[in-house]
Amino acid sequence: MEKKLSLKGKNCLITGGSRGLGRALCVDFAKSGANIAFTYSKHDEDAGECREILAQYSEPLVFKGSVADGDHVKDTVKSLMDSWGKIDVLVNNAAINQMLPLALLEENDWDDLMDINLKGCYLYSRAVIRFMIRQKKGHILNVGSFSSERFIESPIHYAGSKSGLRGLTESLALEVGKHNILVNLIAPGILTEGMSTIVPHHRVKEYEEQSAMGRLASTEEITPMARFLVSDKNTFMTGAKIVCDGGL
Repeated sequence: MEKKLSLKGKNCLITGGSRGLGRALCVDFAKSGANIAFTYSKHDEDAGECREILAQYSEPLVFKGSVADGDHVKDTVKSLMDSWGKIDVLVNNAAINQMLPLALLEENDWDDLMDINLKGCYLYSRAVIRFMIRQKKGHILNVGSFSSERFIESPIHYAGSKSGLRGLTESLALEVGKHNILVNLIAPGILTEGMSTIVPHHRVKEYEEQSAMGRLASTEEITPMARFLVSDKNTFMTGAKIVCDGGL
């Protein structure tokens, strides 16, 4: 099965790759033969750890900066094209969350989250798409959330950003499909790493009780599906939304 989902020789850029699901995607793809570049914004120690892990497979390219910074995005993609000559896969994974009710949600909180979760996806997709069009091939995978697919309590700006990402995925897939570029979205539930560390414990408990599987997923349970979506085995699925939430 691993051979069938090989990413050997693929050049993959993953945003927010220093920890959590982003790191798991970096490691899974690297184990499958891909060349990895990842971005991060703050956590130098985590990024260093991820770099060391990936170096077991091939030397990763690492870029520090915000996905909402247009100049940083352009410089990152230019550097990758100078180093690699092509980008086969973009994974828009970088995201933040804030557990704030609407009554306490300040305008700058809304703007900060939307910039990272939605604008960042737009900026990176725009930056790589012209190169993928020239290549006449490419995969873009956006990491969404079950909160945009299920009627469940979630901060409105987080749910709104992930719902916007769903619409962006569908529209972009339609726009670039004629160039053999496939754009999909994977929407994990609450994972054992990441969101579960900031969601109130009673909410996590409710999630586990309501889901068919009765538990949270590990990041390693999400990565194989992501790998399929960006592999050469996926030749026709585009504009799709794959929800991996344990049957909520």
